[in-house]
Amino acid sequence: MNEFVTYKSKENYALITINNGKANAISPAVIEGLNLSLDKAAQENKVVVLTGQKGIFSGGFDLKVMTKSPESAKELVTSGSKLSLRMLSYAKPIIIACSGHAIAKGAFLLLSADYRIGVKGDFKIGLNEVLIGMTMHNAGIAIAKARLSKVYLNRSVNNAEIYNTKQAVDAGFLDVIVEEDHLLPTAIKVAEMSSKLNAKAHAETKLKVRKQDLIDLEKAIAADLEADISINK
Repeated sequence: MNEFVTYKSKENYALITINNGKANAISPAVIEGLNLSLDKAAQENKVVVLTGQKGIFSGGFDLKVMTKSPESAKELVTSGSKLSLRMLSYAKPIIIACSGHAIAKGAFLLLSADYRIGVKGDFKIGLNEVLIGMTMHNAGIAIAKARLSKVYLNRSVNNAEIYNTKQAVDAGFLDVIVEEDHLLPTAIKVAEMSSKLNAKAHAETKLKVRKQDLIDLEKAIAADLEADISINK
């Protein structure tokens, strides 16, 4: 789709890969590439498998953009929140093959997908916004409330607790963890199984199950447009 996001069309699914530097940061160009990829997957009526680089799914929003100005930070956070809204309401299943660390927006992408597969190993998963001086945005709180285990919600959002992959399953960031060499094969197997779901029934049921969550997220995105979104020094 662009130099940071690649798209490969397979028989029963589309493979979307983020590749943006050491941290695999979520930049405006990455978000644009992901949206273009979702457009193409929708046109091809494909289940989506989303993955990152070896050892890292994503370290979160591009800090160069986040610290450039309050306006650039707000624009990036808003576009990221709208991407999550789109993923949560996407008609086909979205499977994430979490290839390693997933921090901040990387972890929020996990919370925006239908099925999340992580890898065993010394990887970190979680929301570090408060740790780095960012008051959690309304949309982030809405997504976390919708998808995280209630026991882990405050620990993750208020206290910026970071988890290993096994703990991340309990918290609600991941569904299963596998050996690294089984990551993509497992994701592909899940995608192939998901492609057998009745498309209309899946899409309509997803919207019913997530109706209030999607309403809350839309309201939160609107609230964030009126709020200060920046990283405190």
